[in-house]
Amino acid sequence: MPDVWIGFGCADRQRYWWRNGIVMLVLAGVTVAVGLTERGPDRWWWVGGFAVFSVAIFLGTINSIYGRVLLTARGLEFRTFVSRRSIAWNEVAGIERRQRVLRSVIWWDLRVVRVRGRSHAIPGTFTNLMMEAELERKQAVIQERWSCSVEG
Repeated sequence: MPDVWIGFGCADRQRYWWRNGIVMLVLAGVTVAVGLTERGPDRWWWVGGFAVFSVAIFLGTINSIYGRVLLTARGLEFRTFVSRRSIAWNEVAGIERRQRVLRSVIWWDLRVVRVRGRSHAIPGTFTNLMMEAELERKQAVIQERWSCSVEG
């Protein structure tokens, strides 16, 4: 079987970039507002704290948007903005669809559950649509690869 990439397409990346842009504008506005309203020597600590928080959010979003997984005969190869990781198929106990609730939004993503150790989110699979066909397709492809490698 040929190797398969799992990740976001161009339309999904563009949609998430728009969301990221709006969040970054809000965080920049809060940082400027804190810098203008805070008095005393603590002002720069607040501004610096919001700036560091904003950069962390920005890098996390880039990691989520551009992260991909290569499904090979040996296992999964995670390729993200900040790391590279491989998990062999024999270390995989299952592929789960998980739900995260954040205030008014519910997110779903796929996770690799390992035999030992913690599970890992699969980049390029999170969505806020409950029954998204693309997420189900990605899960089916990963499940098929995993079952073929375990059985064969």
